[in-house]
Amino acid sequence: MKQSPRVLGRPRHDDNAKPTKELVLETATRLFIKDGYKNVSMDDVAKACNVTKATIYYYYPTKGELYTSALIAMMKRIQLHIKQILEQPTAFKERLEQLVEIHLSATLDIDMKNFMREATINLSEQQLKEVHASENEMYKTIEQAMQSEMDKGTIRTGNAQFFTHTFMALMSVGYFKDGEGNRLFQTEANAAKEIIDFFWLSVKKSS
Repeated sequence: MKQSPRVLGRPRHDDNAKPTKELVLETATRLFIKDGYKNVSMDDVAKACNVTKATIYYYYPTKGELYTSALIAMMKRIQLHIKQILEQPTAFKERLEQLVEIHLSATLDIDMKNFMREATINLSEQQLKEVHASENEMYKTIEQAMQSEMDKGTIRTGNAQFFTHTFMALMSVGYFKDGEGNRLFQTEANAAKEIIDFFWLSVKKSS
């Protein structure tokens, strides 16, 4: 039987290789992390993937769509790691400390504030909604854990959403560097301990 022609513009698929769309997204994410939105072109992504620019545009018609997908994929990975850590059978304070240490270690080279700032400037309203929805899902994972620990009596009763955003704000302090590039904390482990000790004072139950 004569093989039907491929759809025009559809990239060839190698069953033994990583799916092209996945390769493009992972490569683009690395480039966006390293150089920022403005300094990465679709041609840069194509060259890094060793594919044609037409291939990139087949999967992601605009750079905004590629950036949106990169942000969402990154947040989903972070959310998965958060969930895995918070579901461990250890003390809640220990889980939070581990979460901060691992998160800081894994995202030390990722400036999430800059990612979101560039998203606000360069993405469409609909794309921003998609990004913020993914961000909210990430926060919800922590919020649900906070509420669960309240119900168990591990921490005091309060607003789980407020606790979550306070926790995330404190965690961001772990990235702080002064004007000369010196970090506030020497190690991620030290940052995690200091941050959680401080946070725990506000959420622990009164004796």
